[in-house]
Amino acid sequence: MKIAVIYNRDSKNVINLFGIPNKEKIGKNAINRIVASLKKYGHQVRAFEGDKDLISKLEDFMPRVLKGELPGIAFNLSYGIQGQARYTHVPSILEMVGIPYVGSNPLAHSLALDKVVAKMIFRQHGLPTPDFVVIKDTDFEPPEIPYPLIVKPKNEAVSMGIEVVNNFKELQKAAKVILEDYNQSVLVEQFIDGREINVGLIGNNPPEALPPCEITFGKSGPKIYTIEDKKGHSGRQIEWTCPAPISEELTQESQRIAKEAFSALGCYDAARVDMRLDGKGRLFILEVNSLPSLGEHGSYTIAAQHAGLDFAALVNRMVEVASARYFGTPHPPKVVTGEKDTPKNIFTFITSRRDLIEHSLEEWISLSSRTSDPVGNKQVILKLDKKLQNLKLKPNLEFTDERSVWTWTTNPGFNHGTILIGHTDIPIELNVPKESFRRESEWLYGEGIGISRAPLVVMEFALRALRSVRQLHKKPLGIMYYMDEGRDCRYSADIIKRAASLAKNVLVLRPGGLEGQIITQRRGHRKYNLIVEGEPQRLGKFVRRPEALLWTSQKLSEIARLSSRKDRLAVSTLSIRSDRFPMLLPHRIHAMLLLNYLDVQQANEKERMIREILKDSRYKISLELISDRPSMKEKKGNIRLANALESVAKEWEIPWSKDSSLWPSVAGHVPAKTPVICGLGPSAKDLYTPKEAVNRSSLIQKILLLALFLAQETRR
Repeated sequence: MKIAVIYNRDSKNVINLFGIPNKEKIGKNAINRIVASLKKYGHQVRAFEGDKDLISKLEDFMPRVLKGELPGIAFNLSYGIQGQARYTHVPSILEMVGIPYVGSNPLAHSLALDKVVAKMIFRQHGLPTPDFVVIKDTDFEPPEIPYPLIVKPKNEAVSMGIEVVNNFKELQKAAKVILEDYNQSVLVEQFIDGREINVGLIGNNPPEALPPCEITFGKSGPKIYTIEDKKGHSGRQIEWTCPAPISEELTQESQRIAKEAFSALGCYDAARVDMRLDGKGRLFILEVNSLPSLGEHGSYTIAAQHAGLDFAALVNRMVEVASARYFGTPHPPKVVTGEKDTPKNIFTFITSRRDLIEHSLEEWISLSSRTSDPVGNKQVILKLDKKLQNLKLKPNLEFTDERSVWTWTTNPGFNHGTILIGHTDIPIELNVPKESFRRESEWLYGEGIGISRAPLVVMEFALRALRSVRQLHKKPLGIMYYMDEGRDCRYSADIIKRAASLAKNVLVLRPGGLEGQIITQRRGHRKYNLIVEGEPQRLGKFVRRPEALLWTSQKLSEIARLSSRKDRLAVSTLSIRSDRFPMLLPHRIHAMLLLNYLDVQQANEKERMIREILKDSRYKISLELISDRPSMKEKKGNIRLANALESVAKEWEIPWSKDSSLWPSVAGHVPAKTPVICGLGPSAKDLYTPKEAVNRSSLIQKILLLALFLAQETRR
């Protein structure tokens, strides 16, 4: 990858020198060290001053990319040349000309640089920060904050102009210096006379917190990190202790506060949060450095080293997290020419169509198809049929019933091949408000986006990618979609079982875990309808038989105690309602029970025990099994299939891990002899709610994973 390292050091190459000059400079050694670290990882790197010629230099170094080619990226170290909010200047230019970059955007830099606004945001988010006032001119009243106070320019960084004052006279003098020398307002804060703790952050959504570092100031001089200290002109030795010698509880608290501050300001990729610890063990945020120093002896690089990242690994990790944020996947490994170009061509096809992929997802979400909406489901099936027939897939009438299941195949069919299974219906009640498609920087939202629509798009574009490399119809492949997920696959189960018994592999297109997990094991569940009926009773009349509602409640509590974490089995009541006549107590109770299980024999035994608990000749009792969704056991075939997918994921640095789930899916209907994997859809959150969302990066990653796996199966 081409990487442009952009910095500010010597250049004054501007149209006019006008406004507040920048007093921060990055050392030559630091620049050279970063360039060398990037080259060590195989990148093509050049360094540029962030001045008025930057655009033309970048255009020469990384011209407009061809269709399907990854753009280069800028590694932003720029402090700016002059003016206010100087950290924002180069990122703004990069955004204008369309070049991705490492680090926070202009808005986050602006908020972090404006210490007063940042503190107000911290307060709004419930984050601890010292009390403060703002001084705008030399004629001011004594602040109502106890001394000592710390005084600093409102919009500067790297400890410029800071001073601790102990009385009003010293405050007046320090404020005057800042007002005149820096030409900006003065921030006056309560001085937290305690230990200073810094937490570095790397990554996004959420970032990873590095080990906290503590700064040791020595016995002489002020207990603050001055600009003279940073330049090595103070004459005292400043040391860092990492990890900071604080309790595990305080370590976790400092990291939590740092992550929330990072999120509150909208930072990206990397930052450092400076805090003070008072005598009562309370942490206070001093500031967020949205452009943390990468100096060899700085706290950020020291903490990274303790986290297992040497300097080269840290710098390249910053590139990786920014690349994942922009592109959805890390940079692909090198491939050779010839037949093995297939993976590269698939990668190019997918990554060059991010906008088209998200547009297709928006179109699918615009079609409503809740379980109780047969018209909407039929519209989705018609649209899907058109798309698949355009890919030259053929309807398979043997495994299509035109009511609950539809199947398409490639020319070879799917015998001894792979079946992809998904569902069109969205199991949400009609009274829940419909959510339209919308984007955020990391997430895509919309009705059914995780449980149905994004997995559907994963399938669609994986097939398109295979067709682009002429591999689609070389593979025995079936596409099966059903529309009764919300009815526990009541009508589709038999056809799914028959089809899966003929396949080599089954991949179920359900949402993946938040960290890219796929599912190799799922519990099953049984739903029961319970009716308890007794004689109507008047309130206050003594009878030996308990009231029907009270008796049922006691029995439901007894049934719930059959749950066993050891046996991975749970019994719960999903709903309960009663019938009664006017002026009489309830005489008929309706309840729905859920038995969640992994082992079917244990489920049978628990069902027997439930029926035994409910025996009572004084009542008419009916316990009816209304649905049974089988469990998906973690059999050897599943593990082999997961390992084959994992090898693709690792080769292309796609997040990957295996997991089990408490809830069933159609995977439980796949016969024991057929390997099955569930969760091939993108990482999703808040499923079955109006806030349902999928991760944008994961959407691309899962398309890539599925397409590469199917192509690999074709070549075997």
